[in-house]
This record gives sequence, C-alpha cells and structure tokens, in this order.
Amino acid sequence: MDESERKIVNEFCHYLEKSKQLFNGLRDLPQYGHKQWQSYFGRTFDVYTKLWKFQQQHRQVLDTKYGLKRWQIGEIASKIGQLYYHYYLRTSETNYLNEAFSFYSAIRMRAYYSKASKEERPDLMVKKLRYYARFIVVCLLLKKMKLVRDLVRELAKQIDDYTGTYEPDDQMEWNLVLGEIKSFIEADNIINVVDMDSSSIVLSHRLTPLNTPPLEKGAPVYLTLQEILIVGNCHEQVKFSELTLDMFRMLQTLEREPQDELVTQTFDTSPAPGRPPFRDLPPQSSLENGERSGARDNPHKYLLYKPTFGQLNTFLASAFKELPPNGAMLLYISADGSHGNQKHTDDAAYDLGGVITNSRRDGEDPTKSKRPGHLKEIHCLHPGDLYPYTRKPLFLIVDSDNSSAFQNFPNLFGQPLVCLLSPDQVPSNMQDQHQKGSLFTMFLHCPLMALCFVCKMGDVPVTLWDKCQAQVDKFMAEASRLFARSRKLDHSYMQFFGDDFLRLLLLRFVFCYMVLILHKSFKGPSYYPISHPPLPTEEVLEHPALYRIVLELASLLEVRSLFAEPGEADISA
Repeated sequence: MDESERKIVNEFCHYLEKSKQLFNGLRDLPQYGHKQWQSYFGRTFDVYTKLWKFQQQHRQVLDTKYGLKRWQIGEIASKIGQLYYHYYLRTSETNYLNEAFSFYSAIRMRAYYSKASKEERPDLMVKKLRYYARFIVVCLLLKKMKLVRDLVRELAKQIDDYTGTYEPDDQMEWNLVLGEIKSFIEADNIINVVDMDSSSIVLSHRLTPLNTPPLEKGAPVYLTLQEILIVGNCHEQVKFSELTLDMFRMLQTLEREPQDELVTQTFDTSPAPGRPPFRDLPPQSSLENGERSGARDNPHKYLLYKPTFGQLNTFLASAFKELPPNGAMLLYISADGSHGNQKHTDDAAYDLGGVITNSRRDGEDPTKSKRPGHLKEIHCLHPGDLYPYTRKPLFLIVDSDNSSAFQNFPNLFGQPLVCLLSPDQVPSNMQDQHQKGSLFTMFLHCPLMALCFVCKMGDVPVTLWDKCQAQVDKFMAEASRLFARSRKLDHSYMQFFGDDFLRLLLLRFVFCYMVLILHKSFKGPSYYPISHPPLPTEEVLEHPALYRIVLELASLLEVRSLFAEPGEADISA
C-alpha cells in the first residue's frame, strides 16, 4: 500500500469512526424541545455526507486495500436513511421521509446486503432484518403499499433463513415483528377502492390544496396549529413500531402531502420513479440555525406510545413552552378509559376518571391485585391534569370509551379551548372491530372511509368513490359557511377555524355527528360525539342543508335504508 492509498484508508477510517460515535450519541439527545438537538444532528449529517461522498470517490482503493464490502456500504446508507427518518420524527417534515425512502430503496435495488448471509455472522443478518423493518415503516407512512407487501414477503424469507441457519434466541421476537406488520396492514385495509380492472387503489389522506376545506374570503386567521401531541394506548388495537393504528391515521391527517408527491398523490407510485437515489443531506449551517424551507411547515408533533404520566407531562410542558405567540397546541389521545368514582361527581377534574396512557404501575408487581377502590390509576390522565395547559390555546381530541369525562372542561384562563370527544359507545355489531382502529378517529382521518365502514361496505369502485368524495367536499364547504355565519358559535371555534388542519378536524367532526345521529344503528346520546363548548345545534350541527347532503350521499352508496327518514331520526337526543 503506497502513501496516498494509506492516507485514503486512514481518512475513511476516521470518518467511519466519527460517524459511528455521532450516530450512537443521537440516542442520548432529549426527545423534546427544538434547539437542544438540532446542532448535533447537523454535525452528524455533515460527517455522513463526507463519509458517503468519500467512499464513492475512492471506492476502488477502499475495495482493494481496505477490503470494503458491499454490506458495509449498505450499513452507511442504512444509517443515513435512519438519520432522515429520525429527522422527520423530530421536525414532522414529510419531505425527509422521501429522503429516507431514497436511501433504503437504493440499498435494496443495489443489493448491498445480498451477501450478508454468506459472512456467517448472525449480527449481520440481524442488521439486515432491522433494515427491512425500518424500510417497511417508511413505506407504510408514504402509503407505498405494493412495495410494503413485497418487503413483507422478503422479510419473511430472510427471517426463515436467519432462524434456519442460526437457531437464534430472538427467533420468537422476529416472528412477532412479522405478525405485527401483517396484522397492521390487514387492519388498515378498511375499504377497498377498486379501478376498472378490480385492482386496489391506494389513497393518500394527507392535506393537499385539493382537500383543504374553504375559508370565507376575508376571514381572519387568529391562531395556527404549531405543536401536536399524539398519544396512543388502546389494549385491543393493532400496532407496529410504537404506532397504534389510530396514531398512524392521525399523524397522516395532521401532515401536508410532500410537495413533489402532489401530482400523483391519489395513487400509489412505489417505488417513486425518476428520483435520484442519493441527494445531499441538509447543510449543517441550516440545521444549526434552525432554518426552515419554502412552504409553510407541518406543525411540530410528538408521537407518544403508552407514555407514563411523567413522560406525557414532560412532553406537554415542553410543547407548551415552545408554543409561539398566536400558536395553538393540539393534544390527541386514543386510549382506554378509566371510569373513576361515579358517585362523587362534585369534582369534574378528577372524580369522573379519565384515560389510561400506560397500564403499568411503577415499582409494583403487575400480577398483584388492583389497588383499593378509592385510589386512582397512576397513569390515568384526568381532565384536571390538563388545566394548567389551558393558559395557552388548547385543542383537545379524546377518543375513548370514557371521553365524556372531559365534557365539562372549564375554561379557567379565558384562552381559546375546544374539546372534541368521541362517543362513549359503539353499536354491539361493531364492538369486535376495535383492532381496526377507533371509529371516531376514522371519521377525522377519512370521513368517506368511516361512512363506508359503518355501512359495512367492502369494495367501492373508484368512479363511485370520486362521486361520493365530491359530496363530502360539498358537505365541508357548506359546513364551513355555516361556521362563518353562525351567531351563537363560541368564540373559541372561530379562533381556531382559520388554521387549515383545525378547520378540517372541526368540519369532519360535524360530518361524523350528522352521520351517526342519522344512522339507525346508533341509538342515543352515548353513541354520538360531543363538542365542548357545545356547537350550535340549529345553526351548525343539525342544519337541514347538511342533513340533505348526508342522505344524498347514502343514496349514492345505495345504503339509504340504513339511515332514518327526515323527521324520524332521534336528532335531539
């Protein structure tokens, strides 16, 4: 090896070691707050950019003199993919998901891990399996479902090879991961929209200019959604990679479609054609300075799977602290209820129970019997726990069988405050569907899908779907007009209404309410969602124009018989 070659190998080793140190340090960074981690991410991106370009420029020397193997290049690409994915999680910017996809996709297309099994090292096979699991998560979030199914088949084969060759201790764990992925995909497939050839069409449910509900001309925008917490803890619901189905649906609802995906956003284009496999990472300077690009950002969000009360409170406090002037915070909770002590209802803050965000008790044997009845669940979030956070604008969504515990939420500080609460009950013929996600969240995610679900529809031709979607858009436009013109509407609603995401959620709430009060299977107030402060009944919630649009929609879908005739519905219940 001559001097120049030795220099190249040494420099490569330096970059490789430095990149590993920085990458391993990422897990020690705080998960909350904005500024604490950005400069560290910037340095990490910077080193990986240099490492990647360096191995491209000097591949021949590194192949012959260092013995660089293809799986090692795959490892670097996989780490960069992980960097982009974690940057997406921290910033909520969907374009970074596309960058993660580019790197993960290139690993597969260039077969970087193809010879990992021949190295006779089980740890390499585990790295390959983890790569597949991470790639599947990114493809799920980008709705590249054809590719997801291919990857699941490949992962199943890789797991068989791994367990057959090494008989490892983690065989059960990998089979569990595979089972979770398959269950998740199956449960998320609620309605099958089919084209002329009976092939399934994958629909995107992120916000685009096409599905943003209209706002009256000249309407003021008082607040914008800046901070979001998405919390999930439903015992019966499928999950994958610390995302329950409800969390998965809500995070998409609260994101804009990546800009370069807008042209083909309706259909699954996986793998995305014409994209260069590698792009420059964000420059360190822009990361360190917290610069943001182009169009308006997605609101920043935290995804919290089964958080303890301490964790949830920490993230709430951080989001509260980071909230800029004229910013609003959204807290979405999908969790099982804890019903509390119904006999003492003088204290709405704690006596009505709340929602359980984590089922374990600190320092307590989970096999032991429950605590005495007068003590409350440690990880139950009560309405009173949120009172301090109403010092700033708060938009609360609770999807639970005890959501009504939050319906008397007081406005102590005079700041805008809205609560959208799921029905406490669903009809008995839908109770075995919990693993497919909560009905209320389904309505907030995709109203037409939820309507088809409560009408027990399977396949829907895309031509019919498009006609029905036009009816839903008509409903949203009419409901938006009613909000703007209502005289009895609490001022909190109009403070939030100027924000695209919050307006979308409010209008979808009204659609959910109207569908459920008209549907014959939903009988009585506990089957209907609640808003607090109450939305005006005559002016908005039960307006005849909205009533007509829903019944026209039912006729289009040929399910009119499932809905009450005008005058028959238990609308005032």
